Amino acid sequence: MASAFHWIKVKAVCYATEDEDLIHDVMMQLIGTEDDECFDVDISEGLHGNPITVIDANLAHNKEYERLFRNIGQGPLEEVLEEIDERVDDDCILYMRLDKQKAVKGEYVISHSGDVISITAKIVAHPAKKEIAVENAKAFITRILRPSAQAPSSE
Repeated sequence: MASAFHWIKVKAVCYATEDEDLIHDVMMQLIGTEDDECFDVDISEGLHGNPITVIDANLAHNKEYERLFRNIGQGPLEEVLEEIDERVDDDCILYMRLDKQKAVKGEYVISHSGDVISITAKIVAHPAKKEIAVENAKAFITRILRPSAQAPSSE
């Protein structure tokens, strides 16, 4: 099966008041890995000199994409599916944001602002047009939501 994405990036910003190890663990659970090698950690300084840690994960394989979307769960994916036209841009990139504080509690909820885990995914589309990317993203998410649904036969 061809890949639905060229890549997916998952990112969380950890502020000085947050437990970096906890946020890292939340990211590992979301992605479904115990491999620290897929994470990049960048420490910078905030406006008032407070440390800010950015934790990034770069996914590049179909199994990782599927595991991430399965872990996100049905409710958030249904919401993304309903809003898919607004979530895909002209560069064929899908944007999602999960509430970070709810994710710490083990619940994945789509967020439209605030303290989030951001997910950015470059959708495979040939030719690279938004309409094709939207259809490909819909097909991928639908397959995750309804794995028993069979694709139409070409017979």
